[in-house]
Amino acid sequence: MYNHLIVTMKDAVLRCARLGLTYPDNGRSVRALTDVSFEVRHGEFVSVIGPSGCGKTTLLHVLAGLLPPTTGNVQLPESAPGLPPAASMVFQENSLFPWMTVLENAAFGLEMRKVRKAERESRTSRMLERLGLAGRERDYPRQLSAGMKQRVAVIRAFVGGGPVLLMDEPFAALDRQTRLRAQEELMDLWDAERKTVVFVTHDVDEALLLSDRIVVLSASPGTVVAEYCIGVERPRDLLWEPDEEVIGLKRRIFASLGLAVGLAQHSCAT
Repeated sequence: MYNHLIVTMKDAVLRCARLGLTYPDNGRSVRALTDVSFEVRHGEFVSVIGPSGCGKTTLLHVLAGLLPPTTGNVQLPESAPGLPPAASMVFQENSLFPWMTVLENAAFGLEMRKVRKAERESRTSRMLERLGLAGRERDYPRQLSAGMKQRVAVIRAFVGGGPVLLMDEPFAALDRQTRLRAQEELMDLWDAERKTVVFVTHDVDEALLLSDRIVVLSASPGTVVAEYCIGVERPRDLLWEPDEEVIGLKRRIFASLGLAVGLAQHSCAT
């Protein structure tokens, strides 16, 4: 039941090497990230957790190319001409275009790639139906609930985005019932598409449910203090009962979140 993941240089599709970011603030330099190093292999679902303000969102912005690192580098697959950038991002806040319909929002990435209208609408409509949005294709974002809006944003990233999907606490603003449904839909979608996912969350239970591996960041400036493999078989049930090994893993993750940078790292590599 429990299989340790081995991440090798050959397997990695995303690699952070000694990543650091410093920004100016009222005449002084503030370090947001320092010496962040980890890898994600093809098709892997990796969650990043850490204390509030540790730089989780900043890290995603660097991975997405929205912020240049001060030190170190990020390695991603090269994008071929006519294809989207290697990494696409789903933000915590609603990021839909209010003047576009649900279908147009969901198909936006395909439109930017100049996919024919009939094909992009066909592909997007199938995904909308799969996530319970059939019949809402011509609605506008103002007519949707918060959970529906996030589902459209996730569909847009899966359908029209690159091979790496960066998700910044996409379900944090949802009520518990809606969040559970969104988590289940994301697991089903990921299982079908097998994109490489880096998922930022502050919720340890969410990370345990969704992830193959969890990367723990320290308090600011964020750096990697631990990595944990989640060996629970898929598909996973939202109501799965953690056994003693998973409960022990959860305790160690919580301990890591409360310790300083000097914590000995629990690596997934052998």
